[in-house]
Amino acid sequence: MSRQAPQQSPRPRIVALDVIRGFALCGILVANVRPIATTVGLLPPDGAPPTTADLWLGLLVDHRFFPIFSLLFGMGFSLLYESAEARGVSPRLVLLRRLLALFLLGLAHRLLWDGDILTIYAAAGLVVLLPSSWLPRRVVAALAAVALGAALFLGGGILVVPGLFLLGSALVRFGVADRLESSTRIPLLVGAVALVPAVVLGHLQASDVNLFTAAGLATATVYFCLFLVLLRSPLRGFLYGLLAPLGRMALTNYLTATLLVLAASRLVGGTAEDWSTGTVLGIAGVILIVQWVWSALWLRHFRQGPVEHAWRLVTWPRKARTGIAPGHPRVP
Repeated sequence: MSRQAPQQSPRPRIVALDVIRGFALCGILVANVRPIATTVGLLPPDGAPPTTADLWLGLLVDHRFFPIFSLLFGMGFSLLYESAEARGVSPRLVLLRRLLALFLLGLAHRLLWDGDILTIYAAAGLVVLLPSSWLPRRVVAALAAVALGAALFLGGGILVVPGLFLLGSALVRFGVADRLESSTRIPLLVGAVALVPAVVLGHLQASDVNLFTAAGLATATVYFCLFLVLLRSPLRGFLYGLLAPLGRMALTNYLTATLLVLAASRLVGGTAEDWSTGTVLGIAGVILIVQWVWSALWLRHFRQGPVEHAWRLVTWPRKARTGIAPGHPRVP
């Protein structure tokens, strides 16, 4: 298997991943407010014609953010693998514990909301990501392309997750993750190319639902590249302060968002399917403000969120925990 030699010390935290993860968390919350409030995975179509605001949500939000999270998860897998190698512990055992713990956490979350994605991520990680650690990186990249193509052919949706996991893992193994914050031209070019199918497929998805996932992948690519470009601009400090606290505590915030949406639904009243887009955005906005405040305050005193810390304790053997620098682990 082609991997880099173990490092003597962990690499510095990749700031771009925190910012992009925080941005993705915002979009996922907006997309999930109605489904969480009804405690089901997805809302069935009610037959009513979509409003203009709903069309814009479908164009800019729906299925646009979970691909980013899936890619980051795959990247985090390989980053953690390398971190375990550097500490002289078995990386596959570390990752096995981490995925099993995530699966159990997802099962518990499903008691509140059937649409939880953690169990899917954990299962896909065990079935796809863990075995891929024995494969050469070129094979992983090829499998990512095949898996994504097959998923789109079969209808897309959550089926794209394994392919995105493999793609994220391959990006780390080819050294792309280490260069995310050092280039403007490449993400600008990739984002510009992805913008064309994002606009075209986004326009066509209203009349052909089979194009929804492809449009989402293209738009997610544009978002990802846009933030890489912005992080090379004077906005870097602002974006880091705004989004990195949410991203560094993404798992804690993802889980607590369910509780906060359920509480908000009782206060707002009515049926979630009938909520206006303004109501959905208002609920999401208030929750994100609350989460940003507690994330920023928490991270002043602790290097990880409470759920992230518990996950770390399960993931790492005791002898390896003391060697984990404040910037680690970097897994989404």
